[in-house]
Amino acid sequence: MNKNQRFSASSDGQDNQVARELESLKTEMGSVEAELDSLKKELEAQKDRYLRLAADFDNFRKRTTEETGRKAAAQKETLIRELLPIVDNLERALAAGPESPDQLREGVRMTLQQLNDLLRRHGIDREESLGRPFDPHRHEAVAIRNDPSQPDHTVLETFQRGYRRGDEVFRPAKVVVNELSTSE
Repeated sequence: MNKNQRFSASSDGQDNQVARELESLKTEMGSVEAELDSLKKELEAQKDRYLRLAADFDNFRKRTTEETGRKAAAQKETLIRELLPIVDNLERALAAGPESPDQLREGVRMTLQQLNDLLRRHGIDREESLGRPFDPHRHEAVAIRNDPSQPDHTVLETFQRGYRRGDEVFRPAKVVVNELSTSE
């Protein structure tokens, strides 16, 4: 075999090897492209699921907000319906023009009892403060008085009644507190 034949044989061998490598690369490239296409499709599917989930959550949020609004409106309506008979009683008392102040007082007392019952049904109870120790969580001191016949820091007078819901203060009572002078 002469030099040209060897080169040609060698060249043919290299060409065959290059051709095989090219074919292998083409096959591998096709596999990579197929995998890339598969990943693109999976990404699109994930994106679609994400957008659907986001839309579902937004719809859920809107439904919940609307439902909460409807419940609040229904509760207000219920409270107003319960207040109307009390308003009716007050109007009847004013229209009747009671013959005596005692009748008017009794009518107002009965109407106040209706209001207190309504508050109690809604979980609001009156806070009794008079004669009790001052509690800054339940009382708001609006004045101080010195009464030696009463213990120090005792509620002497209530300007505005306090209310509570369970153990929670709904509205603190405005009170006068006994403060004994220590300078005597």
